[in-house]
Amino acid sequence: MSKLFSPFKLRNLEFKNRIFVSPMCQYSAHEGMAEIWHLVHLGGRAVGGAGMVMVEATAVVPEGRISPYDLGLWSAQHAERLAPIAKFIREQGAVPAIQLAHAGRKASTDAPWLSRGALGLDNGGWQVVAPSAIPFSPASPQPRELVASELEGIVAAFVAAAKHALAAGFEVAEVHMAHGYLLHEFLSPLTNQRTDNYGGSLENRARLPLQVARAVRKIWPQHLPLFVRISATDWAEGGWDLSQSIQLCRWLKEAGVDLIDTSSGGLTPDAKIPAAPGFQIPFAAAIRKEAGIATGGIGLITEPIQAEKIITGGDADVVFLARELLRDPYWPLHAAQELGVDVKWPEQYERAKFA
Repeated sequence: MSKLFSPFKLRNLEFKNRIFVSPMCQYSAHEGMAEIWHLVHLGGRAVGGAGMVMVEATAVVPEGRISPYDLGLWSAQHAERLAPIAKFIREQGAVPAIQLAHAGRKASTDAPWLSRGALGLDNGGWQVVAPSAIPFSPASPQPRELVASELEGIVAAFVAAAKHALAAGFEVAEVHMAHGYLLHEFLSPLTNQRTDNYGGSLENRARLPLQVARAVRKIWPQHLPLFVRISATDWAEGGWDLSQSIQLCRWLKEAGVDLIDTSSGGLTPDAKIPAAPGFQIPFAAAIRKEAGIATGGIGLITEPIQAEKIITGGDADVVFLARELLRDPYWPLHAAQELGVDVKWPEQYERAKFA
């Protein structure tokens, strides 16, 4: 029996297997609205056999988008455009999920295939915000430091987006606290140099991320799980690290979070990241053990036996795949065949099922 293809349950929601599609920005939205591209892209991964399909980092406010081409969820109209996508994912037997995000100082950038550079106010960009007025890089825009009175509005924006996500039919919400975006910026001492109640100690730096998690959990139905994505380390001296991540995850568990989607990096442009197959899995394993919470393993997972060993070894409860599922949307079906597991194929594709 394959553990990778065994069911996984969180709260009252059961996933048919432990292969999850990571949120991957497509830079293909207009005014934050989902397009046919998103339906085909996300729907194709659901057809391909994944247990959960997560929509890309979806901004809770317009200025929280990474680029002008990112998805948003700050209105009922945005939810209406996402609803058919959630419905189609569910009809294929996968769980529809969405990542809620605010890009902070890394917002207002161009699409990667255009320039990836910062967009100024004169060419479609906007004023970016951050916990402290420290730009991401010398070429990045100067962020405006958020004043304490604005932080309640940030929490409210995440709550409103979560309500829209629920109305659209999503069954998992994930709060993005990783990759150098706003909530990660509050966590790391490299980007948070505030002297008020939101800076300094770990408790203070974690205050806003925990307020967001608690507020979203309060309105997210009790029978449905809530995820959080973190960067377990900044890969930078004096920055956010695994020990702080473990404590944060203990607090997140107390706040009602069900699974930690365990990534790393993204805070600084010059971090030395030792990328290699499975290089982030030890973070997921440590958090799972020390914080007592379910984790997702992520990062250069490409082979079925590799994914199987991560689950059977107890390093993570699920695996999140990204680029490998861009290369092969049907990776779960192919993995099942390689591992000797008989899984249900879409009826329309049964004639092509491996013998």
